[in-house]
Amino acid sequence: MGVQENGNGLVGGKNKYKRMESDALEEDTVLSSNHQDQKGVYVEKRDTKIYLLACAIFASLNSVLLGYDVGVMSGAILFIKEDLKISEVQEEVLVGILSIVSLLGSLAGGKMSDAIGRKWTIAFATLVFQSGAAIMTLAPSFTVLMSGRILAGVGIGFGVMIAPVYIAEISPSAVRGSLTSFPEIFINLGILLGYISNYAFSGLPVHINWRVMLGIGILPSIFMGVALFVIPESPRWLVGQNRIEEARTVLSKTNDSEKEAEERLAEIQLAADLANSEKHEAKAVWQELLKPSPAVRKMLITGCGIQCFQQITGIDATVYYSPTIFKDAGIKSETHLLAATVAVGFTKTIFILIAIFLIDNVGRKPLLYVSTIGMTVSLLSLSLTLSFMSDEKFGIELALLSVCANVAFFSVGIGPVCWVLSSEIFPQRLRAQASALGAVGSRVSSGAVSMSFLSVSAAITVGGTFFVFSVISALSVAFVHTCVPETKGKSLEQIEMMFQNGGELQSGEVELGDVEVQRLVQKE
Repeated sequence: MGVQENGNGLVGGKNKYKRMESDALEEDTVLSSNHQDQKGVYVEKRDTKIYLLACAIFASLNSVLLGYDVGVMSGAILFIKEDLKISEVQEEVLVGILSIVSLLGSLAGGKMSDAIGRKWTIAFATLVFQSGAAIMTLAPSFTVLMSGRILAGVGIGFGVMIAPVYIAEISPSAVRGSLTSFPEIFINLGILLGYISNYAFSGLPVHINWRVMLGIGILPSIFMGVALFVIPESPRWLVGQNRIEEARTVLSKTNDSEKEAEERLAEIQLAADLANSEKHEAKAVWQELLKPSPAVRKMLITGCGIQCFQQITGIDATVYYSPTIFKDAGIKSETHLLAATVAVGFTKTIFILIAIFLIDNVGRKPLLYVSTIGMTVSLLSLSLTLSFMSDEKFGIELALLSVCANVAFFSVGIGPVCWVLSSEIFPQRLRAQASALGAVGSRVSSGAVSMSFLSVSAAITVGGTFFVFSVISALSVAFVHTCVPETKGKSLEQIEMMFQNGGELQSGEVELGDVEVQRLVQKE
């Protein structure tokens, strides 16, 4: 009996041990499962970021075309003048016409993107630009060259209008500023590549080198063909077309979790329902833009105003005519002139990369303050240098430093922030058309500056022209202070509500900021 009891006790002890071992194993399994879940979430977030990054990069490839054209024409025009024997007036028209005719693409782009979607409008922009670039490359005369440039300008108008809108509509609010600044980054990259192309091919015969320079711009079309198989359609456009399931699929790829994707879908549907209410059914989009409510008027002043100030401070004159500026400062050799422009291109590209890390952390408005104040000082410095110290070694160095400082301050602030603001402040029903209107203002301002720079400089000197730009830049500081609200960290729907708060932007910002914080806490 005793032995049996002892045996039973031992068996009982073994059973107890086995149960404890089983419990421990079960606990380890739960912990392992939780760890795997956390790892899965981490991988999912990483995949989402990679997917968003790929979409932003591919959508911004059109901007490389614009930047490349701007950069390459600054050097190619030197050889086109020699080869085709064009006058100074023809030079101004050739350089500036691209910006003027691009307004046709920008105006048509808003309506087209609402009809066929953001993605296919990007594809159409690429096709039109590449056709124009091919004509320019093979042009036997000034007339044919102009026709190709006009066609390329229309394509650029489509591209510069649609890329920021598309990226803003697929991006979560936390990274929207950084991703929406990608088109400006790629413009700067294109400018740098254009400068490098000028320097690299300047040694070829005159009747060949400028054609090679322009022809290189056709290459990005290959990457755009690949992009069409990668990038999705905008979820906001899909909701507007009542293609809800497709929108849900896109949002599940661009948000960190299914719950977050559903929240974003609900917000977009609510905004779309408001847009389709009786108030907006009776009012066409263009009629609402031409006879705006107080909130829409404020949006238009902010969006179109910042677009115009971006250009009338003379950035395109600085980029297009940098060889002319450096020649006026005292640099004589064409090789040295083109080398100096490469330095400007590197500066512009480096500082736009800095901006991408600051725009969602520091905010839009602080960067605009730094940018506009810095540009004002740089432009004034360049004006004084060209007026009183040209042909001196120190004057040449100071002129180069002033130009580099100007493009640096531009690239870290008003360059990228302009496109971010103009793509995020308008409500969904107006976003495409209003962004197109802002792009038109930008292109007209750019064209006016580009087509008049040489004539105005001949009348009041290059230094005097940059003094005028410095005064306009000072006015842009006042505009930023008065008319531009902070939109960092807010969803597109929240920004719309902020403008509808009867002009009390500051209180609106605080309220919306609290809402965003509460949502983040709930997610945590």
